[in-house]
Amino acid sequence: MSDHDPTVVRPVPTPRVPLAIEEVLVAATMALVALITFANVVMRYLTDVSFAFTEEYSIALMVVLTFLGASAAVVKDRHIRITFVADKLSPKNRRRAEVFSMLCMAAMYGLLVVYGAWATWDDYRFEVTSPALGLPQWIYTICLPVLSAAVLGRAVGRIVRIRRGTEKLEGEA
Repeated sequence: MSDHDPTVVRPVPTPRVPLAIEEVLVAATMALVALITFANVVMRYLTDVSFAFTEEYSIALMVVLTFLGASAAVVKDRHIRITFVADKLSPKNRRRAEVFSMLCMAAMYGLLVVYGAWATWDDYRFEVTSPALGLPQWIYTICLPVLSAAVLGRAVGRIVRIRRGTEKLEGEA
């Protein structure tokens, strides 16, 4: 039986780079999405005119939220995983499995950094514009490599904390 209890409040690790950065950015981004959506609803209700172009901003901000949430989840050890096999391992092998999963995550986000940078460069070089507003597309695309690098850094930081033994894994005393 798994000892994972989602109702148990676990202490949040204290990484070198404060987690408050992601938390403040998430709050600001959510507030901006709510404000844009509210303004669109009010305008549609009062004038029968839609701010349809704001959907472009909302979509870009939701992508930003996704990456910021992933970054915070890595720090808080709340990323999605299947623990059927890992729960049956000894504590030492469980740590190894966690480091392996963080290495896989780091590799994936490293690829997103590289390919996201290439996509951003292509958008810039070929002067691609956004569909609704005609803004340079690279303004949106640059979020992919930058925020992927943030998640990558959080994964590497977690590997370091696990290897040093400064972070307890779920189920450890």
